[in-house]
Amino acid sequence: MENVNVIGVGMTKFTTPKAGIPYTIMGVEAARDALKDAGIDFRDVKQAYTGWVYADSCAGEKVLYEIGMTGIPIFNVNNNCSTGSNALYLARQAVAYGVADCVMALGFEQMAPGALGMTFTDRPAPLENFFVKLNEVYPLSATAPPAAQLFGGAGMEHMDKYGTKPETFGKISVKARKHAEHNERAVFRNLLTLEEVMASPHQYGPLTRFQCCPPTCGAAAAIVCNDAYATRHGITPSVYIAGQSMTTDFQGTYTAKSPMIIAGYEMTAMASKEVYEQAGIGPDEVDVVELHDCFTANELITYEGLGLTPEGTAEQFINDGQNTYGGKVVTNPSGGLLSKGHPLGATGLAQCAELVWQLRGTAGVRQVPNAKIGLQHNIGLGGAAVVTMYRSY
Repeated sequence: MENVNVIGVGMTKFTTPKAGIPYTIMGVEAARDALKDAGIDFRDVKQAYTGWVYADSCAGEKVLYEIGMTGIPIFNVNNNCSTGSNALYLARQAVAYGVADCVMALGFEQMAPGALGMTFTDRPAPLENFFVKLNEVYPLSATAPPAAQLFGGAGMEHMDKYGTKPETFGKISVKARKHAEHNERAVFRNLLTLEEVMASPHQYGPLTRFQCCPPTCGAAAAIVCNDAYATRHGITPSVYIAGQSMTTDFQGTYTAKSPMIIAGYEMTAMASKEVYEQAGIGPDEVDVVELHDCFTANELITYEGLGLTPEGTAEQFINDGQNTYGGKVVTNPSGGLLSKGHPLGATGLAQCAELVWQLRGTAGVRQVPNAKIGLQHNIGLGGAAVVTMYRSY
């Protein structure tokens, strides 16, 4: 397999839907920024994988044709919230197996206000079985947002199994805002107190409104290449992908009667296990993590799913400050989905961009000291999980 270097990343400022910025403008900005960062021209890119959830077919071509019409293969990817990392997975795979020497992954999203809902109501919903299985454990709500119920159910299971307190989940939102304060691309940069988080309107299980990510618009991109391409173009790579795994649901999602598994815990655990084996690096060696905190409950269970702390110890991990600067591993220095924002198709590539900046040592005020190893976790229910490990040279 070829070595896969990340030579360029780009990311727009994330906004709320009321900003009204078209996906075409955001996508072009992120792609051009990644090309500029890599120091190459679009004509040097041999393939492109574009990711989005809320757009019509061939939206990827619509964006990239604004940059150049070079005849290259352009693939459109849609796998719910893991879409951006799916695009990156395919781009890395193309380079790793020698299909192409330089590939772009691009994700973008122009979302509508309000909680996520079904686009097509005249056909079976991909997640309908997930809700059926959740309802076998915890009754569904007629008023709570659907996604909040799936992830809130996971939080309820953790509370029932380990005695986790509701306030522990709220502390994750406080941390997210504190990190996002120093991210000029984040949607929410104002600080929150734990009292404010807990007093916001209740959603489902332990979740309050400030523990749920907002609908967001934005775009991000990455360019990957092999060593020979970098040498030919006079590029000295600083970051490479040391391991990557993508998993989909196992049978336990439907049979285990576990809301945590329904929310992707098993997919996360299996993908991270594969990545640690590929890289020959364990979770104790990771310096910085960008993980999928669409809801605080998911961040809490993902600490354990990624092996950052043993099962049942996430509450102590949080209370001891092991998830932030000065602790064991800095999680979501960008502010995460909770505060940076969550434009579905762009999220995975925004995580990639943040980790590349961290491993380059160019993250400014939010820089994790001496960061050499970064771990990325991106999940979409329905479902897929992608875990990626990055290393600096």
